[in-house]
Amino acid sequence: MMDLREGKDKTRESIQVEPAWEKRFEQLQACVLVPTYNNATTLAPLLEDIARYTRHIMVINDGSTDQTEFILESFPFVKKVSYPVNKGKGWALRSGFIHAQKNGYRYAISIDSDGQHFASDLPAFLEKLEQEKNAIVIGSRNMDQSAVPGKSSFGNRFSNFWFRVETGISLPDTQSGYRLYPLVPLSSIHFLTRKYEFEIEVIVRSAWRGVKVESVPVRVYYPPKNERVSHFRPFKDFTRISLLNTVLVLIAFFYIKPRNFLRTLFDSKKNGAFIREHLFNQYQPDYIKVLSVGLGVFMGIIPVWGFQLVLAIFLAIVLRLNKALVIIAANISIPPMIPLIIFLSYRMGGIWMGERATHIAFSRDITLSSIRRNFEQYLYGSITLALAAGILSAFLIFLLLSLFKRKTATVR
Repeated sequence: MMDLREGKDKTRESIQVEPAWEKRFEQLQACVLVPTYNNATTLAPLLEDIARYTRHIMVINDGSTDQTEFILESFPFVKKVSYPVNKGKGWALRSGFIHAQKNGYRYAISIDSDGQHFASDLPAFLEKLEQEKNAIVIGSRNMDQSAVPGKSSFGNRFSNFWFRVETGISLPDTQSGYRLYPLVPLSSIHFLTRKYEFEIEVIVRSAWRGVKVESVPVRVYYPPKNERVSHFRPFKDFTRISLLNTVLVLIAFFYIKPRNFLRTLFDSKKNGAFIREHLFNQYQPDYIKVLSVGLGVFMGIIPVWGFQLVLAIFLAIVLRLNKALVIIAANISIPPMIPLIIFLSYRMGGIWMGERATHIAFSRDITLSSIRRNFEQYLYGSITLALAAGILSAFLIFLLLSLFKRKTATVR
């Protein structure tokens, strides 16, 4: 094992940095951000490797109690931010973002200090940055290799699933700590978490703000079990992540997705592109589109007020349908349509009730309180109406798609 006190008076100034890569870091106003907590055995080799690509390095010492501060003394070109009490990886990253911006950087590439990541993958992030300036880029690890711990593989799949539910974006690795962050859009978000769950919060809430979240493949090294240093506390940290996902899912279903739908509804350009992408998408089978619209209309009418959209999205995910079409169709129960839906539900429920049927006149005065007059009739009628409307809308979409295909074939 390396003696950490070897060469106390000797600095790493002699490390040769590659001029071409250093120039790209400077042109892009990017730095490498290293949050660290008691990783003294792996910190120095990592900083040496990074220094071969750039001297724009910032280390956030998150209250380390080992020889971290001593090691950092031998890297005079590294910018250091230290505080005495460990506050968590999320807090370290948030502190790093603030200090990086104060030092004139617009982008920060975070890399874990436990020796799992390779500095040789830094160019991949720069190349991606040159293509896309407003994106969080996550280093996607190969999680199928035998050395990956089972809990890490499961946790990654778990995290990927909930990220897709919350944002609609599919990513191969949402837990990787090797990332590129655009600092300007992040500076306007008031983050709430400070430990490992921050890495979920930052990508979800950034995606909600319109920041792209993309990935690049990177290598990963998992040392033998007896050599691994991990500060992840399975029970506490997994619980915190689960609670965060619960909150994010609720916000996504009750605010973000309805908000995005309304924005699309009133944007004619996006509306046209949206229809072309989801309804006339030639790469998706027609039966998926037909079933998606049918399910959406059914869920929009079925009497589960307040949970219609949530259940519709859940079923769309389970049945692997077109979530966008399901959400649009489910919004058949927007306020202007509610009087008509209640009226038709009562009329159809009257068929089942016979002589006990309650008759109401159609007017704008019909509200949800009207249901109290005869809930049983409304219940039977709304289910019948939901089935009928769902089947009818699915049939109409089928005809529309058939006509579109005929028209396209004729043009050709």
